[in-house]
Amino acid sequence: MKLNLKQEFLEFKTFIRSVPSTVVALFVISVVIMNLLANKSINLPVSWLALDAGILLSWLTFLTMDVVTKHYGPKASTELAIFGISINLLVALILFIASVIPGMWGESFVEGSETIINTALNNTIGGTWYVLLGSTTAFIVSAIVNNTLNFLLGKLTKKDNFLSFIFRTYISTMIGQFVDNLVFAFMVSFVFFAWTPLQCVTCALTGAIVELLFEIIFSPLGYKIVKLWKKDDIGKDYFLLRGKNE
Repeated sequence: MKLNLKQEFLEFKTFIRSVPSTVVALFVISVVIMNLLANKSINLPVSWLALDAGILLSWLTFLTMDVVTKHYGPKASTELAIFGISINLLVALILFIASVIPGMWGESFVEGSETIINTALNNTIGGTWYVLLGSTTAFIVSAIVNNTLNFLLGKLTKKDNFLSFIFRTYISTMIGQFVDNLVFAFMVSFVFFAWTPLQCVTCALTGAIVELLFEIIFSPLGYKIVKLWKKDDIGKDYFLLRGKNE
C-alpha cells in the first residue's frame, strides 16, 4: 500500500511536470475564477432558467480536461481536476480569512452605505460553506464523468482525426457539464434556495448547452494542441514511468 502511494505520487508529480506550464496555469486559474464568478447571477427573461457568470470560464476547464484525456488518459485528467480544485480550496480559505479580518474594502467608501457595501463584499469574497461544498463536489463528479466518457468514446471511434476528437469532446462535455450543473443545483439551489426539481433540471440543461457552444467554437484549437503535443512528444517521461508501473 505504501509503495503504491509512492508510485502514484511519483506518477502525479511527473505528469504535472510534463504538462506545459501554460496549460496547467490556465486550468487552475479558470477553476478558481469561475468559482468566484459563480457568485454573480445573469439576468434572463424567464424565471425558470438561471445562469451565473462562471459560465464564461467553465467551458475552458472542460476543454482542457478533454485535451489532457486525449493525450494522457482519463486518470491523468482527473488528477489535474483534483489538483485544480485543491488550489481553489486553498484560495477560498485565503479569501475567507481576508473577509473576516476587520477592515474596509476600497469600494466600501460610499457615504452612508459603507457598512452595507463592506458586508456584501465580505460575503461575496468570503463565500459560504454550502456553495463551496456544492461546487467542489459537482466539479469532481463531473470531471470523472467527463474524462471517463471521453476516453470510452475515443475507444469506440478508434480513429485519430478531428471528427473523432469533436465526437468524443462534444458528447462528454455536454453530459459532464449537465452533471456538474445538476449536482450543484440540487446540493445548493434545491436545498437552500427552494428550487423545484424542474428548475434544477432545466437550468442544468441550459447551462450545459451554452457551455457546449463555447466548446464548439474553441474545439479546433483544442485539436491543434493535441496534435502539437503528439508531434513534440510531450509527456514522454510520464508515459515511460507509467509503462514501468503497469
